[in-house]
Amino acid sequence: MSRIATKFAALGERKALVTFVTAGDPSLAHTVPAMHAMVAGGADILELGIPFSDPEAEGPSIQASSERALANNVSLNTVLDMVRSFREKDSDTPVVLMGYLNSILAMTDFAEQASSAGADGLIMVNLPPEEAHTLKPDLAKNDIDLIFLIAPTTTDARAKAILSQASGFAYYVSLKGITGADHLDTDQVAARLAKLRAQSDVPVCVGFGIKDPETAKAVGAHADGVVVGSALVNIMAEGEEPEACAERLRESVQALRNGLDED
Repeated sequence: MSRIATKFAALGERKALVTFVTAGDPSLAHTVPAMHAMVAGGADILELGIPFSDPEAEGPSIQASSERALANNVSLNTVLDMVRSFREKDSDTPVVLMGYLNSILAMTDFAEQASSAGADGLIMVNLPPEEAHTLKPDLAKNDIDLIFLIAPTTTDARAKAILSQASGFAYYVSLKGITGADHLDTDQVAARLAKLRAQSDVPVCVGFGIKDPETAKAVGAHADGVVVGSALVNIMAEGEEPEACAERLRESVQALRNGLDED
């Protein structure tokens, strides 16, 4: 059983809190302390963004974080080294790498390298299931879940097909648009989640537009977990020293955790 499956099994009825930051933003020294701080604040699964020059699904905050990381010469190897460093003190928290297919095509043994580093999942924003036939078996052999996205515009039939291939969890994009948008319609999300969860036992986590305890609670009432990214990336963007930044992240994640757990 993968770390992700183990985590959801351990959570039971409790909702998963998935948190995102971009590797190497605002400096290489910030990332691993930030990862540990988010776990200390109550994050269940960590998403670590692979910096990319054209992150088309991302809003201004995460686009800017990729630009800062690339300016720091962060490569895929750098990201994997950060996961290895994190694993020196944390062998339990699942780590999901999130990015774009272009970032990993040049590494012919990516699945082996990612598994060796301690990664547990992969989200490739621009990889449709139909094109995953080469990558997915290699990831599965190395106990890495390939996590697919489902959008508000995805038809019910296609969503069912995606869920049939899903492992780890499915990532439901809560709105039409980019990360960090603020037009989240909780009622629409709830209606779609009811359909998705009726089609599969795979956990469904919701991202995009969740930025505070209130939205986390509202969406978490209908999902298996919520994903928070831009709000945390904005804290990183303020450029405080790593220790101070990590403490602010811990406090923010703790508030999100409290909101998600609130009855």
